[in-house]
Amino acid sequence: MTLTEAALAARENAWAPFSGFRVGAALEDEAGRVFTGCNVENATYGLSVCAERVAVFKAISEGARKFRRVAVAADTDTLTPPCGACRQILWEFCGDVELTLVNPRGKMETFQMRDLFPRPFDASFFR
Repeated sequence: MTLTEAALAARENAWAPFSGFRVGAALEDEAGRVFTGCNVENATYGLSVCAERVAVFKAISEGARKFRRVAVAADTDTLTPPCGACRQILWEFCGDVELTLVNPRGKMETFQMRDLFPRPFDASFFR
């Protein structure tokens, strides 16, 4: 299964009863292991968690520390990039990784994180 296929499959598990906006993410670590996540909504919305953050936190909780690339899947004609909070988490934990956006109809685009998050705030400011 490719990384984009893993993201599309993870999207099927999304819990989005309020918005209906289902997202899946797949994150590959340096050893080639793939960690997936889907968005999980809550009635308050503020306690909802995006697919990208679920995948990152799952990977970290399982000991992964270095990452190669990430894929994000949503069913939109205009491919959906990570929100601001997810961009921050992806940058802090994954750095300037390859990011592929995909939809179920096969449309796909690939970027580097630096292109979506050109002036990130990270630990370098504390040194």
